Amino acid sequence: MRTLLLVAALAGLAGGATQACDLHAKDAASAGRGCAHAWIDRNLAMNDILTVGTHNSYHVRTPEPIMALIRSVAPNGWQGLDYSHVPLGEQLGDGARALELDLVYDPEGGRFAHPAGARIAAVTVSDDYVRAMSKPGFKVLHIQDVDYTSNCLTFLECLTIIRDWSRAHPDHAPILITMNTNDAKARAPGGTDELPFDETAYHALDAEIRSVFSPRELVTPDDVQGRYATLREAVREHGWPRLGWARGRVLFALDEEAPHIKAYLGQQGTLRGRVLFLNVDEASPFSAYITLNEAADVARITADVRAGLIVRTRADADTAEARSGDTRRRDAALASGAQYVSTDYRHPRRDLSDYEARLPGAEVAVCNPQRRPERCAGISIEP
Repeated sequence: MRTLLLVAALAGLAGGATQACDLHAKDAASAGRGCAHAWIDRNLAMNDILTVGTHNSYHVRTPEPIMALIRSVAPNGWQGLDYSHVPLGEQLGDGARALELDLVYDPEGGRFAHPAGARIAAVTVSDDYVRAMSKPGFKVLHIQDVDYTSNCLTFLECLTIIRDWSRAHPDHAPILITMNTNDAKARAPGGTDELPFDETAYHALDAEIRSVFSPRELVTPDDVQGRYATLREAVREHGWPRLGWARGRVLFALDEEAPHIKAYLGQQGTLRGRVLFLNVDEASPFSAYITLNEAADVARITADVRAGLIVRTRADADTAEARSGDTRRRDAALASGAQYVSTDYRHPRRDLSDYEARLPGAEVAVCNPQRRPERCAGISIEP
């Protein structure tokens, strides 16, 4: 009831150009609708939001002849690959404010230009694919040789799409880009091993990001840590930057395990001057962001969000919810407080079910249900 009254109050004041903006009001309802945006930007931090993005945002379903081979060797696992996403710019335009990219290291270029799975299944890869994959730099794909199709093939291409969309929409809520940095052995006969992500590779990764985004377009660990001794102390004592400062910016997070985290920190063992936030546990001095993807993580997510961390979780996994229509995991994720909830189904896949994961009312970003909801319930952070 309170939410409905607050929305009504804001709507009733929408035309009141003479209404004064009280940016120090204890309740957002004290401001007119024309002032709500300014109130939000002044009073909310960038971790006070809730938004829904996409998982493996680059992914395009592998060609059917290769999928048939996968089904033959993984009859219980192929369904986890049976999904596609539209291009990144369309996802952002549809309201996705969390994207995920899986990267492989290819400093000389050409390492992944001729997938073994395509050769085995007699699938012809396009000339455009070969040209893109022959360029030096990081590539974006799920599983080398067998699940390699992407809506943006190179990391630079993906970054440029995101940057150009962001510059065209400078008022957007902060966009989270999570990344897996893959270095697995070949998955198919005659396939290609991925190169290790060592300290050199991670410095090159930072450099590619900075070659596309200016400092004023990023949220970095330095921006959050400031003069505090550790990132965790800064988040606990001072909090994240205000939403008004963070609008139009992008933050990147490395969603990896301890060996990769150690490689990213390098010999200096610091995030000073670096681009990426790290997926580390709550006790780490580098703790500001954490990935908690499992359905059983809800209580931990809520505790972490209330303690000031930014959390990414998933509403669904491996196409299971889309096939069953079960919304329990999605609903728990949206209520948990995780600021960024990822899905493969911002729109339903009708041949499976009506399942989808979006915010009610086609909202893009709203006030977080576990952080000061009494002060801003019902207000759109980004309509």
